[in-house]
Amino acid sequence: MFRSGRELWAAFLAAIIITGVYGVVVVFTRQIPPAKEIFGLGLGILGFILMLMTEILYSLRKRSRLARWGRMSDWMEFHIFTGLVGPYMVLLHTSWKFNGLAGVITLFTIVIVISGFIGRYIYTRIPRTADGIEIESGLSEEAVKQARRLMALWHTIHIPLGVVLFVAAFVHIGGAIYYALLLR
Repeated sequence: MFRSGRELWAAFLAAIIITGVYGVVVVFTRQIPPAKEIFGLGLGILGFILMLMTEILYSLRKRSRLARWGRMSDWMEFHIFTGLVGPYMVLLHTSWKFNGLAGVITLFTIVIVISGFIGRYIYTRIPRTADGIEIESGLSEEAVKQARRLMALWHTIHIPLGVVLFVAAFVHIGGAIYYALLLR
């Protein structure tokens, strides 16, 4: 599982394409796209939707006993892809300004992405089937037990950070809607 890293290559390719489009916009407008204008706002909205998909769809598939659509390995790759591309789009949405709550959200996003890389590494240390079920391997039981402990510790950090990130992001979105639309 994850030996090819195709989800990482796909995310890298998507980032190159997004960067190219961003560069074209910068060249034609001769400015960094502001977060409140159509292109910058579109990046933020699409990036946030991808981030929501990262969490919600993968979690539903993982936890639901009834939902058996697709292999868990494919869903994990989807989780990783959207978990990289969405935050990158949100980063571009910031217009490289990191003030106030938006700056805190950006920091949390960077921490979550780094944490995701760490979790991916730990996850690959535990041998699994394509459906994500742990299997016996040539590794010592002690090595697998340490990896399981690390994965449990990682979950106790990664998941609450994600919750804080999404709460802060929804506050940011609510504030942006309030100040941009309702106070006009």
